[in-house]
Amino acid sequence: MPIHDYRDLEVWKRGRAMAKAIYLLTRQFPREELYGMTSQMRRASTSIPANIAEGWGRHYTAEFIQFLRTANGSRTELETHLLLCMDVGLCTEDQIQPLLEELTIMGKQMVSLQRSLSRRIT
Repeated sequence: MPIHDYRDLEVWKRGRAMAKAIYLLTRQFPREELYGMTSQMRRASTSIPANIAEGWGRHYTAEFIQFLRTANGSRTELETHLLLCMDVGLCTEDQIQPLLEELTIMGKQMVSLQRSLSRRIT
């Protein structure tokens, strides 16, 4: 399937679904976490698809690659927040394991896309 827009990218679609899942997960967090972990996780999760979209919109391959790297950084940040949430009892391992698996897949997709794009500019 040809890619005409960032919305055609599987990794962007996964990022959007991840952000939704994080919003749903953090709804159950205590109110005192609203400006703590809830806010951090929501910002990291929305940053993933947002950076992919912004990089696409720059129309320069090198800039797109840089935004993919930023999105990947947000992905690893989110992984860390999920693990910390489990550590402090905000959620269970059963709740976060599917999310961690999805984040791993997204990371592989981002690296693959970066490599593919890098071959175009070298």
